[in-house]
Amino acid sequence: MNPEPPTLWHATAAPVTPRPPAQGEITADLLIIGGGFAGLSTALHAAEAGLKVVLLEANQIAHGATGRNAGFVVPNFAKVDPDGVRAALGEAKGTQLVQMAATSADLVFDLIKRHAIACDAHRSGWIQPSHSATALNRAKDRVRQWSAEGRPVEFLTATAVQSLTGAQGWLGGWIDRSGGVLNPVAYARGLARAADAAGAQLHENSRVTALTATPNGWQARTETATIQAARVVNVTNAYADNLIPGLAHSFFPLKVFQIATEPLPQSVRTRLLPGGQCVSDSRRNLFTFRFDAANRLITGGMHILGIGADVRVPKTIHRRMAQMLNLPDLPPLQYAWSGIAAVMPNFLPRLITPAPNLIAGIACNGRGIAMTTAMGHELAQWAIGRPPEALAIPVSTPAPIPLHALMRHAPNALLPISQLRDCMESPAGLGR
Repeated sequence: MNPEPPTLWHATAAPVTPRPPAQGEITADLLIIGGGFAGLSTALHAAEAGLKVVLLEANQIAHGATGRNAGFVVPNFAKVDPDGVRAALGEAKGTQLVQMAATSADLVFDLIKRHAIACDAHRSGWIQPSHSATALNRAKDRVRQWSAEGRPVEFLTATAVQSLTGAQGWLGGWIDRSGGVLNPVAYARGLARAADAAGAQLHENSRVTALTATPNGWQARTETATIQAARVVNVTNAYADNLIPGLAHSFFPLKVFQIATEPLPQSVRTRLLPGGQCVSDSRRNLFTFRFDAANRLITGGMHILGIGADVRVPKTIHRRMAQMLNLPDLPPLQYAWSGIAAVMPNFLPRLITPAPNLIAGIACNGRGIAMTTAMGHELAQWAIGRPPEALAIPVSTPAPIPLHALMRHAPNALLPISQLRDCMESPAGLGR
């Protein structure tokens, strides 16, 4: 099954030979369900530790959110900073999670270097411009907190933001120079090749249809195989089904759209993001942009869903980018796609332990590439024997969100209010 609609990343990553579905009777120390960043990172690190690892992907590697994001590598949390994490989790556990997040981009770029993954990776930094006076004050505080963690962060004046981004109107902001950009499909395929080389057994088109506890662990079934494993990691994230009861109701699924234009002239490329950074600003309906290796301009966002959204929303996002970046002659769309992100009520990642020797990782809240790669490292530590409570990510039993069927639509349904508040807070010169 090919991704629909096609993404820029699938179209431009080097082609690969499909992996065959799982067949027959298979035994493993660790079974991983899901072939995204978290699953591939878990497979690589667990196989390097000497475990017999089997990974099952229902479609193809990087079919889901892993292949449908913007390719930002951002080593922090979307809505929470170190002080808030420690307040929510306590000093010890909070410090563990903060350090995991702070070093998550280090892990990504180290894996790329160590395994020679060709994925157009550039550690050029991540910029968050401030759209309001309140957001500017928060930027100063974010710099204070992440500096205390030893991170290469810096407060930016309005002049500095304009110089780095080429766009006018923001009041200032901050940069984390350890972040960057990459082609997420190429990165995922590189992780898969590294896991192969480490001895992991990866299968595509192998949807798990049943998962049953046994005296020796767990038995999983697909249409063509039965897998007996001592331990199971489920990392389908926002694409969770009913395989683990309650898991799909433990987070908010958020549909996010992405677009890429046809390549821009070099004259425009020289003005916008000359250093090659990625940008996501401070709005509730945040504005993002970056370039790919061919000078295509990429942006995304969430919008009100409904009939025709897959056609209507990309056009709206394209118009917004032209206005925000003062590009009246912005080239037309070349690619448009969407994906589902998992969002927790507290905006922190979570591990779920519904039964012994079974664990699920969910909800990286828009920080997928860095956070899920780091999550995979943690899950591999669990697979080789570390207790769940010793991991950096908080662990709990399934906790379905009350009125989930209704509340799951809240982020998109409340978007008009968010847009209005963003507009009221922004300077007159900053596009809406």
